[in-house]
Amino acid sequence: MEFPGITAGGGFAGTGGESSSFKYGYFNEIVDSVEMVLGNGDIITASDKENSDLFHGASGAVGSLGITTLLEIQLMQAKQYVKVTYYPTRSIPEAIAKIRAEIENPELDYVDGILYSKEHGVVVTGCLTDDIPDSAQVQRFSDADDPWYYLHVKEKTLGSLQPIAEYIPLSEYLFRYDRGGFWVGASAFEYFKFPFNHLTRRFLDDFLHTRMLYRALHASEQSRNYIVQDLALPFSTAEKFIDYTVDSFGIWPLWLCPLRQSRLPTLHPHFPETEADGQTLKPMLNVGLWGFGPAQHDKFVAKNLELERKLREFRGMKWLYAHTYYEEDEFWDLFDRRWYDGLRRKYKAESLPSVWHKVKVDPNAQKQAIDGSWGSWALQFWPLGGLWGIRKAIESGEYLTARNSTWKRRDGFSSSR
Repeated sequence: MEFPGITAGGGFAGTGGESSSFKYGYFNEIVDSVEMVLGNGDIITASDKENSDLFHGASGAVGSLGITTLLEIQLMQAKQYVKVTYYPTRSIPEAIAKIRAEIENPELDYVDGILYSKEHGVVVTGCLTDDIPDSAQVQRFSDADDPWYYLHVKEKTLGSLQPIAEYIPLSEYLFRYDRGGFWVGASAFEYFKFPFNHLTRRFLDDFLHTRMLYRALHASEQSRNYIVQDLALPFSTAEKFIDYTVDSFGIWPLWLCPLRQSRLPTLHPHFPETEADGQTLKPMLNVGLWGFGPAQHDKFVAKNLELERKLREFRGMKWLYAHTYYEEDEFWDLFDRRWYDGLRRKYKAESLPSVWHKVKVDPNAQKQAIDGSWGSWALQFWPLGGLWGIRKAIESGEYLTARNSTWKRRDGFSSSR
């Protein structure tokens, strides 16, 4: 939920997690109740007290148990700033160990990390606050003249071994990755072979917010050879899995986000290992892997199948928003099918596509669509796909939404400095 374009309904029906998820869990953990339209047209309310099995099961079911039309969510008192502290790390195991230690600190509100290379990582912690020192400089990331967040953190920590603190207005922290879409926006410069610097990022700022990047990526059909995967693993296997992704994909940076698990059974990523009390599920570590894969379709599919095999080997699970290639039996080896099918029968959802049918990628159908359409065939050739993606993104008008977003206002709350 680090992007302003992610909806509350999407966060509930899918898997929504971000830098406070080590503390509060997935997004559904702050939902008190939902209104849903079932497969037979009935409208019901689900909560911990009413239709509680549906309330729990619908989270992560990607609409396969019904359509969510209303949510009641918990709120907390906002504060003006987030005091962030950047902890430079010089190895992958050091970064993982630092995150594991920091999530035990009850004073923290946010924890995540960025791995720029094997030798340069940063663990970021955050605390909500209304008080900042008079000498402190407030850092923002939403204006075209502001730095991209991940580049700013990289520059501040590149030559340092000591923690570095700064203050960020709350809304700017929550959507700090919007410009550049974490770092996926840098891939557009790579695709067009265009210089990547502060001036070019400023000039093209309208095109480099998450909504516009999403539109362009899919309209260009470059998504068919772009790796976009969030992969949750036990802390104990995360280092070896990251070593595998580095050797096999060579994609940097990587995002690290600790996650508090949901109770089982669930359609969220999970791992049934408990703490010493025998009840509390151990936290997991999410690895965000986003970057170019093989350009050739068959090789891209093979690489994704390899990734899924390795993820299972390291006892991890992927988020279901992404390309999913599991065959049906493989998929249900990961989840409790009896529990899920029972919910489908009870709540009249058997006429709806199942969660597997909704998330499964059919490589053969994809290839036939490419080969059978002159438009899809042409978009494979540089730079036609990219130019078409830009055109469709402009036609969507999403850049106006980013321009006019009220959370970026600097004359009101969280902008007193």
